[in-house]
Amino acid sequence: MARRSVSILRHLLTKPLTPAVAAQTRSVTYMPRPGDGAPRAVTLIPGDGIGPLVTNAVEQVMEAMHAPVYFEKFEVTGGMPRVPEEVIESIRKNKVCLKGGLATPMGGGVSSLNMQLRRDLDLYASLVNCFNMRGLQTKHDNVDIVVIRENTEGEYSGLEHEVIPGVVESLKVITKFCSERIAKYAFEYAYLNNRKKVTAVHKANIMKLADGLFLESCREVAEKYPGIAYNEIIVDNCCMQLVSKPEQFDVMVTPNLYGNLVANTAAGIAGGTGVMPGGNVGADHAIFEQGASAGNVGNQKMLEQKKANPVALLLSSAMMLRHLQFPSFSDRLENAVERVILEGKFRTKDLGGHSTTQEVVDAMNNGSGVSNAKSPDYVSAQCLILSSISVHVTKNMVPILIWGSVMYFI
Repeated sequence: MARRSVSILRHLLTKPLTPAVAAQTRSVTYMPRPGDGAPRAVTLIPGDGIGPLVTNAVEQVMEAMHAPVYFEKFEVTGGMPRVPEEVIESIRKNKVCLKGGLATPMGGGVSSLNMQLRRDLDLYASLVNCFNMRGLQTKHDNVDIVVIRENTEGEYSGLEHEVIPGVVESLKVITKFCSERIAKYAFEYAYLNNRKKVTAVHKANIMKLADGLFLESCREVAEKYPGIAYNEIIVDNCCMQLVSKPEQFDVMVTPNLYGNLVANTAAGIAGGTGVMPGGNVGADHAIFEQGASAGNVGNQKMLEQKKANPVALLLSSAMMLRHLQFPSFSDRLENAVERVILEGKFRTKDLGGHSTTQEVVDAMNNGSGVSNAKSPDYVSAQCLILSSISVHVTKNMVPILIWGSVMYFI
């Protein structure tokens, strides 16, 4: 079988591509390096509320598809004063974390553990992809927005104090370094993913120095990417435009607070927060979780009925797999989610159905191809066909298969 495969491969490599085969070539945004197939450890934080329910759904699907990852699980709740040091060390070691929602107490002196994770690990970029899914009815079509939000400063700096009884001062911090960094990330993301436009969201007409510095940084970075259109929009006008003509937006780059508002608004327009993936990324580490924060811990009734929507975290897990350079597993997971949504038989309440979380997971594992292993002959034939489409040769004359992907994290 091996000799026959090599013979066929040589024949295909020396034979010119027919128009039919050439038409199947896809643009390349991702190329795995040889030797990256070893299983990877991932830190898992189930979190509060529905978090354990949806993270368990991810664990089941990963096991069914034999994904090359294994989880180091830690119990963390939003009521803790700090994230335990062993959790931080696990993320530093593994570089990647999958997380359910962590509740943040309203008021009081307890700080957000989500913010602590972002600061301690310097996860400066939040990315939320808001897009229409086939089979879901929404008020607007052709929505495909990526909201990239600065994650470490702005109104979330946590610098508040009571000046005198009844008077509280809260500081908004904007720096040139962080503004340039997030702008570079947004333009580089747009460039690598063939996006056409980057929109900077601001309120520089009122906060002339703080948001003015953010805009100045975005403009300087935009000049280095002449092939990508750049425009600016005031945040209040942005919200109005989002609910009236969301298809005009492509990649949006924002300071911290505006990004939270814009991402949740865009998610609601595109199909709901239960289906929007996201991640928080830095130079060395990444945490993947539900993209839009609204409802990420659910409510008591949803928890008791076990009807939480796992789709957002499943799609975030697909982003994680691609980030770990396992694109074929990521594609399988995304395709399985898309088929379950499109068929419409198993949907949770927020998507117009009555299914439980487990019923959605079972539909993916049993009927949508996640756990359907391919025979060696099928895989061999498939690799040979793809090799005839796009092959690079290393110095040792070993063919390396190149195949495209949807998302690329830097």
